[in-house]
Amino acid sequence: MQIKQQKIIPMSLAIAVVSFCLLSACSTDEIISTAGSPLNQGADEDSGSPELTLRSVSTRSWLVTGGDVLLEIVLNQEVDPSSLQIFLNGNVEDLQLVQTDSTRYQFLLADLPMGDSVLKVTIGETQASLSLSNFPISGPIISGPHEMPFLCQTAEFELVTGEIYGPALDDNCFRETRVDYVYYSEQDQHFKPYELDSVGLPPTDLARIVREDGQARPYIVRVETGVVNRSIYEIAMLHSPINPEPNPWVQSEQWNKKLVYTHGGGCRRGWYQQGQATGGVLHDGLLRQGYALVSSTLNVFGQNCNDLLASETHIMTKERFIEHYGEPVYTIATGESGGSYQSHQTADNYPGVFDGIIIGLSFPDVTSATIFTLADSRLLHYYFNIINPDGFTEEEQRAVAGFAVHASIANLAQGSARLDPIYEEGVALEQQGGEVNIPALEPLRYDSANQSGIRATVYDHTINVYGHVPGTRIARRPLDNVGLQYGLTAFNAGIISTEQFINLNRDIGGFDRDLNHVPQRHRADFEATKRAIESGRILYGGAGLASIPIIDYRNYLDRQTAGDIHMLVHQFSTRQRLVAFNGHAENQIMQIGGRWGFNGDAQDLGHLFRKMDEWIMSIHEDTTMLTRAEKVRNNRPSTLNDACWDNRQAQRIRIEEPQTFVGNSVCNELYPAFPTPRQIAGAPLANNIVICQLRPLMRESYTTFLTDEEWRELQAIFPEGVCDWSQGDAVMAKHQGTWKSFGPSPVNRLYSP
Repeated sequence: MQIKQQKIIPMSLAIAVVSFCLLSACSTDEIISTAGSPLNQGADEDSGSPELTLRSVSTRSWLVTGGDVLLEIVLNQEVDPSSLQIFLNGNVEDLQLVQTDSTRYQFLLADLPMGDSVLKVTIGETQASLSLSNFPISGPIISGPHEMPFLCQTAEFELVTGEIYGPALDDNCFRETRVDYVYYSEQDQHFKPYELDSVGLPPTDLARIVREDGQARPYIVRVETGVVNRSIYEIAMLHSPINPEPNPWVQSEQWNKKLVYTHGGGCRRGWYQQGQATGGVLHDGLLRQGYALVSSTLNVFGQNCNDLLASETHIMTKERFIEHYGEPVYTIATGESGGSYQSHQTADNYPGVFDGIIIGLSFPDVTSATIFTLADSRLLHYYFNIINPDGFTEEEQRAVAGFAVHASIANLAQGSARLDPIYEEGVALEQQGGEVNIPALEPLRYDSANQSGIRATVYDHTINVYGHVPGTRIARRPLDNVGLQYGLTAFNAGIISTEQFINLNRDIGGFDRDLNHVPQRHRADFEATKRAIESGRILYGGAGLASIPIIDYRNYLDRQTAGDIHMLVHQFSTRQRLVAFNGHAENQIMQIGGRWGFNGDAQDLGHLFRKMDEWIMSIHEDTTMLTRAEKVRNNRPSTLNDACWDNRQAQRIRIEEPQTFVGNSVCNELYPAFPTPRQIAGAPLANNIVICQLRPLMRESYTTFLTDEEWRELQAIFPEGVCDWSQGDAVMAKHQGTWKSFGPSPVNRLYSP
């Protein structure tokens, strides 16, 4: 068999090649190679002979999409590449091999048939094989059946040039991949379409980037736009159009070989749509540092509030990147709010996709701490305004809720619209639901007259995980308030009276499946709760997240006058989960109150990226026999620690001290954290218990003396008992491990929809 081989550059020519690359922005793998990097854990290796192994570089071998995959042959000694033979499903393949070092060869295998295939490589009597499973570029691979209806938005998507991408070409929202160039204007300080003038000269206001070698290079960005998993993606990196097109082995010289995956926030209205914006890839500070950036529309939570679908999109989009540009040294996930959900959960549930995360305004996940807080806020808002409008002062209401400001009750009650499928004209915002982003979806909404309509809720958007309520099209839900003693801490502190405590818990009620208020407490579906815990929809923290660096930064919003969902307590909930399952949280750094940007006036975010780079590269260079988790702890930069900023004076002060939920530190004084309504009811800081285990009422649990009549009233309110939070979740489920599938991939299949 004849195997084509890319010409290998002799060592005697290396200096000349390096000089040429500095001028022309090319790259040669013979000089710069990231193959086999221990940071890239997404690879699969054959378990056969140590003399010859096969590695799937671009994705897991059982999750190939679009008919192509980047593969690597690893030998234990130098050989004549012409002696290698490659077979796919028994047929000889004539492929171009690219030598990346003396014993490694890479090749892009294209035109894979749908379904399962076997790749075999032989050299003499030695052979290795790798099973490959190929899925459509439109997905799904692990998230279960596609959501329907699903509205394509390529015709609304604005490219980096300002043009419109154009109409979708099929029902899976596919559109041909295209490449555009933009440049950074030194004069206007923003990106513009890159075009040569009438005599072929570049724009006069073209900015230049001075690299570490002192040379200035034009600030031109290449942006690829395409569609995978029904999601529009963008990939950006520094690259001049006069240089060769990048590929896995000819890489842009201005790319630092490192990748940042950006995310968008939100959650409300995030369903039934492709989306018309990514998390953004034209980030000046990151591009100036040489990073490539990637993002997709289904990684904006305001367009897709489903972390499983977000993880699937991460996997497929990163595969696309590697097949087009090569394997990055590492990948950092970054994003705020809804971006933190995705970063946390993909890192924990699908380790190897990300090597570190830098997140802001964070939450552990959308299913537990966030939704619990929103649902309880709506219950309290309804009780204080409809059921018992004169029974509590504003300060008493705030104490029952736990928030820093009273306005957060109404603010977060409105945020629970993501759980409510019903839109009603004239209803107060705090009671509204059925939110969708696209007018075309409005007449399709579920209500009493349209029982088969779309249910615009987090639970229904994630129905592949939770399953249906038997006999209905409604998703089961992991939401429970049976046994919760609302206002318990406020009652024991003497802020509210016995009568108020009894009345509140007797009348607060719960929600039916359409989020209508009902007198009885709402009960979680046992199966939905089990699946949420086992699959990582409720962040575990003891899987992949235990073995990567985490930097969690934020501005302080707890005391916003109008209230705000981005409370400091949520990042402490994440930390508590790390501690509970790993015994520590030394791989998580918290910084509060900085100036989050890359320029001179707001340089703190740029500092965090530089420190994350130092941290990951130190792990990469650690050749000890320690575990990955131990290397993460040991290689954290000494100058990267928990900190907050004192911004009260013109000269701000950075204060390095452990960040804690409660304490007497300077940071606790500057940035006090406040609990959620559930934590006021006794829930743990981790806030990850759906169905609390119940125990009988005990008089000694209350600091106020209760009369016999009051005691009988409490017993009548809680006939099954009250929450014993120390016993954990009543479901008694455990996280079932990483790389789980809900189909169609049968590998690690956890549940069938």
